[in-house]
Amino acid sequence: MTAFDVIIIGGGASGCFAAVHVGEKGEKVLLTEPGRLMHKLSLTGKGRCNLTNNSDIDNILKNIKTNPRFMRSALSKYGSADVMSFFEKSGVPLKTERGNRVFPVSDKADDIVCALKRRLNIPNVKIVNRRAVEILVKDGAVTGVRCEENVYSATKVILATGGLSYPKTGSTGDGYKIASALGHTIIPPRPSLVPIVTRENCSELAGLSLKNVKISLFPADMNKLLYSEQGELLFTHFGISGPLALSASFYIDNPGSGYKILTDLKPALDVKKLDARILRDFDKYKNKQIQNALNDLLPQKLIPFVISQSNIHPDKRVNEITSAERRRVLDVLKGFELTFAGLRPIDEAVITDGGVDTREINPKNMESKLIRGLRFAGEIIDVAAFTGGYNLQIAFSTAYAAAGE
Repeated sequence: MTAFDVIIIGGGASGCFAAVHVGEKGEKVLLTEPGRLMHKLSLTGKGRCNLTNNSDIDNILKNIKTNPRFMRSALSKYGSADVMSFFEKSGVPLKTERGNRVFPVSDKADDIVCALKRRLNIPNVKIVNRRAVEILVKDGAVTGVRCEENVYSATKVILATGGLSYPKTGSTGDGYKIASALGHTIIPPRPSLVPIVTRENCSELAGLSLKNVKISLFPADMNKLLYSEQGELLFTHFGISGPLALSASFYIDNPGSGYKILTDLKPALDVKKLDARILRDFDKYKNKQIQNALNDLLPQKLIPFVISQSNIHPDKRVNEITSAERRRVLDVLKGFELTFAGLRPIDEAVITDGGVDTREINPKNMESKLIRGLRFAGEIIDVAAFTGGYNLQIAFSTAYAAAGE
């Protein structure tokens, strides 16, 4: 039986990050991953990799919805500045964009992946392309890991297998079974940061991306604002996606209930200013059909939708538009309504909400309170945040904590 100081199960962002920090301390490390290393990481941020959020710990905690208090210790030890320093010292220049989102200057997630692979390329880190099936325990303490073909011994194991999102990248939920077999409670996984299906047919807008819009999420009775934010929205054949829709999905606690989504297409203009703008455009194009009079205000693909939602015939000339019809256009632009019909499947979610119960994990070093020597890192833990680099920050902070003494 081959012996190691630490065995890390899972070659995603958190597993590889932990392996780098353990390995560079001089400990003998085994990293087990049956698939491609950091496959999901290479796809994040539309292939650009939003690796953290350039903000302080209080802001990061505000953007963690599930168990934020659990993360305070790990973020205090290793925050966004530490993550940025790590990758810049690893040869990846970074930039900060809107909302303090941090990306490689190259806009290539593969640069982040390659940087971690370079740091992993040291003699005392061994990587095996095998699936771990069991963590071995004796007298309440870790003794090793059984893989598909071999058994390896170690007194410390870091379980970093991810959740259930993007299963083709290796997130198959194996880690939940392994942790559960050792007595850990698994909070039922559900999709988080996932596209939204609407009752309305948005197929005519499929592929349209709007960068400066605002959406507001309400329960069916509209008696409470659940979420409101300005940013990017993507229309799809089934409904809506993009950062705004993904973040809104986080607030849908009961997918069986009705929700309403109001979309403000011109949040920078109040109703009075937008009406004045429409009047100017209508005067400019007064002899044209309305379908040809909104080109200065809206993307071409959006115009037929707005006219249809306003119940105006597209061939009607602008000089025939009544004040009531103009008001309907204004109402659509400032808040057309979409009705929630469901969430897309968990395999389309950016992350998984749920996982190993944080009450059974020491927040200082991610060690199990049930099994000595067992630690957790990344998405397998029941911690989840909004879009903006926060979830990868969680992965890196928990990996750093798990890699410590």
